[in-house]
Amino acid sequence: MSIRDVASQAGVSVGTVSNVLNRPDIVAASTRNRVLAAINDLGFVPNDAARQLRRGRGRTLGLVVLDVANPFFTDVAKGVEDATGAAGMAVIFCNSDGDPAKESRYLDLLEEQRVQGVLITPVDDANERLVRLRERGVLVILLDRRSTRPDVCSVAVDDRLGGELAIRHLAEAGHRRIAFVGGPWRLEQVRDRYHGGLHALREAGLTEEHLRRFETPSPTVAAGRDAASRILGLPRSARATAVFCANDLLALGVLQELTRQQVRVPEDIALVGYDDIDFAAAAAVPLSSVRQPRQRLGQTAALLMLDESNNPDGHRHQQVIFEPELVVRESSQFTRTPN
Repeated sequence: MSIRDVASQAGVSVGTVSNVLNRPDIVAASTRNRVLAAINDLGFVPNDAARQLRRGRGRTLGLVVLDVANPFFTDVAKGVEDATGAAGMAVIFCNSDGDPAKESRYLDLLEEQRVQGVLITPVDDANERLVRLRERGVLVILLDRRSTRPDVCSVAVDDRLGGELAIRHLAEAGHRRIAFVGGPWRLEQVRDRYHGGLHALREAGLTEEHLRRFETPSPTVAAGRDAASRILGLPRSARATAVFCANDLLALGVLQELTRQQVRVPEDIALVGYDDIDFAAAAAVPLSSVRQPRQRLGQTAALLMLDESNNPDGHRHQQVIFEPELVVRESSQFTRTPN
């Protein structure tokens, strides 16, 4: 079924049908109704993709995240969808799995689909592929990652502050042997949360030796269980009395392994996560966590993209930074005598 069939059925020109579809206000009501009746009778569905391609870009944007299995990114995607849905746009959701090659394939696909823009948490901080996308007319907004370029918008959280909040809380509770569980190390968020923790230790008069790093290959529950096993494998005199994890999935894995080995939380080992996903409060031992405004991150990034798309001359590039907050629950509510 084509636009020509509709025109023939309604007894009008192809141009008139096109006007009814794209600029109905300029078509006389009687003619418009006749065309709409023909569309209904024939079951004609406009090829919106073709129309958008002729205009240059479609009414879609791409969202590329590191791990679709992480509820943090699910909540971010909800914020993106809320903003774009209200603007009549659709989102193509892509999961890079933290794999640069997979991320590159998705960026190729999104460019082929002629999306208006790409919201992305990149695997690599210095991704030249994103620069090329912008040069080819595709808008790029960094999500959960700070931009180092003044001509690229970004939306992120102050992860150094988040690390400070977590470690300060544990240090004030008397902990002097703290483990940091996070990885892979190439992720900027992981490094920032660790270095924020170091800053809090120095403020407390402690040193880097009081924060031992256990790097993980991925920020997953399974990696958290493995890290906890390594921590518990140390002599009791050297074992951490508190663990700060770079995200809640790792913290839930640590909690599972501690529980399996009958280690009490928080009496034997206190635990703090990061993100404050819904599962944190619902854990067997409710998890203390550094809360990020997950849906606001996605919503703000999408609104920046829409503004840059709709108002290219007046758009002002922004690097939006949200502040996290520490939510204290049972997993870290235990005060030790410093030793």
